[in-house]
Amino acid sequence: MKRILIIGNAGSGKTTFGIKLAQKTGIPLVHLDKIYWSGNWEHIEKNEFDNILQKELEKPEWIIDGNFNRTLPHRLKYCDTVFYFDVPIITCIWGVTKRILKSYGKTRSDMGGNCPEYFDKQKLTLYRNIIQFKKQHGEKYKHMLSSAKGIKVIRFKSRHRAKLFLKSI
Repeated sequence: MKRILIIGNAGSGKTTFGIKLAQKTGIPLVHLDKIYWSGNWEHIEKNEFDNILQKELEKPEWIIDGNFNRTLPHRLKYCDTVFYFDVPIITCIWGVTKRILKSYGKTRSDMGGNCPEYFDKQKLTLYRNIIQFKKQHGEKYKHMLSSAKGIKVIRFKSRHRAKLFLKSI
């Protein structure tokens, strides 16, 4: 377990798990949102993102937190372990709501500079995406993960299972 992907719906617990896993293992944690959002809610160009991601993938050890579905097939070629947060939608909705309330007006550690948490109609789109996640990506994820050779896939159906896993290592 040296090259680890953490994937799943928004608000599922990926980032919290990634931070704790990095603390326990000493493996560097890479937040895809921190790469993508350069600051002031401005994102970098696709090619720049891909180049930075590639440099991270070539390192001997990493934990990569985030979806960015376009790059998932490529990231799977480099990883040895995937943690898939396949938790209930209500858990994700609560996770995002709690995150907004806790971090409102502040920039989270997993984001680019000066990207404070807020609530506007973009967040409503995020909630819609959470609700549609399994419908849009569930089968695709299952297929990609089941056909990936030499990769250990650990699927969490609840945040509690993720906590138990962390306690076990």
